[in-house]
Amino acid sequence: MNTWEYALLVRRREASGQNWRISFYWYSPDGDRQDVTQFGDTAIAQLNLAGKKGWELVSSEEDINNLQGSTEVHRYYLKRPSAT
Repeated sequence: MNTWEYALLVRRREASGQNWRISFYWYSPDGDRQDVTQFGDTAIAQLNLAGKKGWELVSSEEDINNLQGSTEVHRYYLKRPSAT
């Protein structure tokens, strides 16, 4: 029987004055949260890095605050075979 471990990549885009601030956070299988923004400035770059480590995209979802247009959150759910 295959067992899996799961992780979450979150992309957040927030209004910052006249500009937008984009950040990426990685939630590992053990629950640790790490700012991985410096490893890529697009979701594709971040997902390609995860893919090189054996992670596969399972699903994604998007939340947009349309009332104020000030926040977007994209969640990318990933899995890979468990080492155990």
